[in-house]
Amino acid sequence: QVQLVESGGGLVQAGGSLRLSCAGSKNVASTYTMGWYRQAPGKQRELVATTSPLRTNYGESVKGRFTISRDNTRNTVYLQMNDLKPEDTAVYYCNVRRAWVAGDVGAWGQGTQVTVSS
Repeated sequence: QVQLVESGGGLVQAGGSLRLSCAGSKNVASTYTMGWYRQAPGKQRELVATTSPLRTNYGESVKGRFTISRDNTRNTVYLQMNDLKPEDTAVYYCNVRRAWVAGDVGAWGQGTQVTVSS
């Protein structure tokens, strides 16, 4: 199974930007869905953004501020986060899965902390 390694998290002031990266340890087929989820303390993990050949989805709270992209030649997915808010503070997880396989949860990265100060 592919191993995923996230990077790019950190501490930033409100209104600032960060770019997260997630690299796969081996070839990730372009047909796979790659995405980002986040989990804040005491809350459930939630969708941030996903991308596949068919569509790109964003969570309502990040639309217009975050942009997901991928480089299939590098087996990498990115998350550009602009106009960050304190409520964006969470651990961000990368995920790769086969969306056409029912129940496939795919592979998860170890997570990277994003902290936004007010």
